[in-house]
Amino acid sequence: MTWWQLEGMAKRLFDLMTAALGLALLSPLLLGIALWIRFDSPGPALYRQDRVGRFGRPFRIHKFRTMGHHGGSAGALQITVGADPRITRAGKVLRRTKLDELPQLWDVLVGDMSLVGPRPEVPKYVALYPDTLRDKVLSVRPGITDRASIEYREESELLARAADPERTYIEVVMPAKLRYAVEYVDRRSMWSDLCLIGATVQALWLKRSGAESIGRAPR
Repeated sequence: MTWWQLEGMAKRLFDLMTAALGLALLSPLLLGIALWIRFDSPGPALYRQDRVGRFGRPFRIHKFRTMGHHGGSAGALQITVGADPRITRAGKVLRRTKLDELPQLWDVLVGDMSLVGPRPEVPKYVALYPDTLRDKVLSVRPGITDRASIEYREESELLARAADPERTYIEVVMPAKLRYAVEYVDRRSMWSDLCLIGATVQALWLKRSGAESIGRAPR
């Protein structure tokens, strides 16, 4: 058995244990969020969307719904731009805190995703990947977090400042994300995964602290 195979087994075991433990411990929170969403706006608590997974296999990603029930209908823009009017009141909080991503622990548990890996894209944008990069990026399970998620955590605000948000995403943001994805695939290890999880927690904490300091009245 090669080192990469052992590393892959260790990563999958870590994913399974962490996802199962997370779902068990967070079940009261998950139920509370689901009820909040249902009371806040009509529609289901969960949102499912087709994404491209490992080896190009399609799967349905799970998130807490943050938009109106018909906000993600066919033909709708598949990126979020600034203060998108489709976002609900509960959705604003869930997106800001990233709590809308928690249902993806289920996707990790069933093997469609990993805790760390390139964020899964919709088929529309994967079709635009350069041929030289597509196979490499799709050679690993997509993740809940990665370096691009940290560096582009204010992506919707960035796109809101663009004259053509979708063109900016395709020509500027997506190539940068692909570079991070290729770098991850080339250098992946359990240690790098743990570092990225720590960096993600730190980024979320700093964002929360920053928001609190902005909203606090000066003395």
